[in-house]
Amino acid sequence: MCGIWATFGINGVANFKCVECLFKIVHRGPDAWRIEQDAREPHIILGFQRLAIVDGLYGMQPMRLHQYPRISLICNGEIYNYRRLKEEHNFSYETNCDVEAIIHLYQRFGIAETVKSLDGVFAFCLVDGEKRKVYIARDPYGVRPLFKLHDKVNAYMAICSEAKGLVDLRKISDETASLGQFPPGHFEEYDILDEGNVKLNITEQYYKPGSAPFFLPYVPKDQLSKLDDYEKTAHLLEAACRKRLMSDRRIGCLLSGGLDSSLITALVMKLAKECKLPYKIQTFAIGMGNSPDLVAARKVAEYLGTEHHEVIFDENDVEKELDNVIYHLESFDITTIRASMPMYLLAKYIKNNTNTTVVFSGEGADELAQGYIYFRDAPDSNLAHEESIRLLSDIYLYDGLRADRTTSAFCLELRVPFLDIQFTNHYLNLEPELRRPQNGVEKYFLRKSFANSGLLPDSILWRHKEAFSDGVASVKKSLFTTLQEIIEERLPKNANFKYPGVQPTTSESLYYRYIFEKSFSGLHNFTPYYWMPKWVQVSDPSARFIKHYAAKE
Repeated sequence: MCGIWATFGINGVANFKCVECLFKIVHRGPDAWRIEQDAREPHIILGFQRLAIVDGLYGMQPMRLHQYPRISLICNGEIYNYRRLKEEHNFSYETNCDVEAIIHLYQRFGIAETVKSLDGVFAFCLVDGEKRKVYIARDPYGVRPLFKLHDKVNAYMAICSEAKGLVDLRKISDETASLGQFPPGHFEEYDILDEGNVKLNITEQYYKPGSAPFFLPYVPKDQLSKLDDYEKTAHLLEAACRKRLMSDRRIGCLLSGGLDSSLITALVMKLAKECKLPYKIQTFAIGMGNSPDLVAARKVAEYLGTEHHEVIFDENDVEKELDNVIYHLESFDITTIRASMPMYLLAKYIKNNTNTTVVFSGEGADELAQGYIYFRDAPDSNLAHEESIRLLSDIYLYDGLRADRTTSAFCLELRVPFLDIQFTNHYLNLEPELRRPQNGVEKYFLRKSFANSGLLPDSILWRHKEAFSDGVASVKKSLFTTLQEIIEERLPKNANFKYPGVQPTTSESLYYRYIFEKSFSGLHNFTPYYWMPKWVQVSDPSARFIKHYAAKE
């Protein structure tokens, strides 16, 4: 996890203003930073904030290679198949850094084949000085963030891992300039014009949720041919965790005690022993008081034998950090902010009290495996499948955004195996009826896939009767009341709040929008709609308002 920043078409040289903008994302990469301007492209400035995960010695960016000195790359990402790409194409690497593969692929095959060949998560910008081209691209599910500021009037463009690094530049752009997230699964090509500005040439979507990987898959097809669908699911999720062990820094797991994080933790523990990692896997759980989350996570940690950490937070923590959470999220979505508070506080604890830097989590499972309660109300399996696709297509705006921003705020790198391309391709192409909740049990197929694995006991794997009083749901339940009390005290009385875009309908949503506008005024496009359940008549996105919700006070 790093931070990238670049401008194209600004007159002058890299100055204090550029450094100031770049340092708005210093939390993404505290280990080193660099800002560069090449006299041959005087209107292009590249900036990088580094969190050293792989190749601490030679992995600094902007990256240039002796073989291709006119190509510059800045990338926030992890390319899990970089070693296989080297062998497959006989590339001659100069570093041990995984993102070097991007330059070699581009030089040999061009940008379209490059992005399709990458098994990993990434947001990158590549400048080809010889061909006078600029390329930007983002991974299929938007696991790594990327924002773009585009001023068509002045042929000016800028990018950054987070919007906060572009807000000040937007103020000096034409009023028609757009600032928003670069869409996942897309790449763009720009021409560098004679006067130094840029012109958009191509925008292309190269991936849609559920599509098959274009690259040579991590697990060969012949290894899967003799397995049934349940065995394939278990095998591919384990493989997704295995490839993500790539790290020179200590690895840990976020553990709520729910199915998703418990499965990932169990797999990481198994693989850590096989790979003989020289340290014990740390797990981290958070809750208010002795919440069911903490109790459930404690049981899983005890069973797996992790080095377990419990974090208890209260209303004072919420009051202190609420506005900071909204600033880091760059969103005013109700569900996202509620769910981000415990994750933000947990990341803060990890950063301040441990040396774990890479954290695994279960993000993506609810979208992929129909884990949200409202899937029980889906009219049929095909509509449920379509909803999974919609959720995965927009995950970068909601749960994916939450997971990235809360951890990156404290210099942590998040790994999300459930969003692995080979795994999502397999899971989304199972029969739709198999993926629906069965007998009142959500993620039934996923549970059954691991029923005979020995990873987790049945008491954890099939803990569906209390499934909606564990995970973050119970934290939200106590957190909900705390948030209402804080907002009631803070929200200015009798203020005339008029905002464009999606409208706040409660004092809670009004306060979130009020704080958001302080830093991101007029950028309501960041949150195109409030995350809400489907097929149920509720006015609040929390699961506790759905008829199936089983958590007790």
